[in-house]
Amino acid sequence: MSRQTLTTAPAGTTSTAAPSPSPPALGDKQFHPYGDFLLHNVGTGDGFVVAMLEHYGQKMYQTNWRNLSLPEYNKTANKIRTAPLWGVRLHSRLMHDGDSVTLFDAILRHGGEAAKVTKKFKKLKPAEKEALLEFLRSL
Repeated sequence: MSRQTLTTAPAGTTSTAAPSPSPPALGDKQFHPYGDFLLHNVGTGDGFVVAMLEHYGQKMYQTNWRNLSLPEYNKTANKIRTAPLWGVRLHSRLMHDGDSVTLFDAILRHGGEAAKVTKKFKKLKPAEKEALLEFLRSL
């Protein structure tokens, strides 16, 4: 599910990714990425299993691995980290593989977990499809 609004960490926050404290200008700021930053199977995965830390993030260290199975882990092979829609209007190549050149085509290429949404898009009236595309072009 896409998140419309996220908030940056408070000013002065440090992390392993950003060991220097974040400046006040970047602290507690809301932004609108229109993405969830998670792994999804959209039917265009590359077949490579995703590293544990990449798949689970920092929660990996708090997860009880007692029920971990190799088949479950291997399911990450067709998952990709979906890019946020923020700034999509600036991209000439779409999807993680760059094989789509129009927003319309990118929407239609979504399969896997996104197949239901693609089906709903196909059922929209032409004016509704154009309104959605116009919104995407505004991001």
